[in-house]
Amino acid sequence: MSYKCSRCKRDVELDEYGGVRCPYCGHRVLLKERAGDVKTIDVE
Repeated sequence: MSYKCSRCKRDVELDEYGGVRCPYCGHRVLLKERAGDVKTIDVE
């Protein structure tokens, strides 16, 4: 999973045992990156 730190804006990859914390600045608020795919829906 890819996350972005809200303080330093760096991309962060979290592992299972590391906890939720930015390894660069120590901030605990991480934002989940959205997928770049655009979905289209057919409406009848």
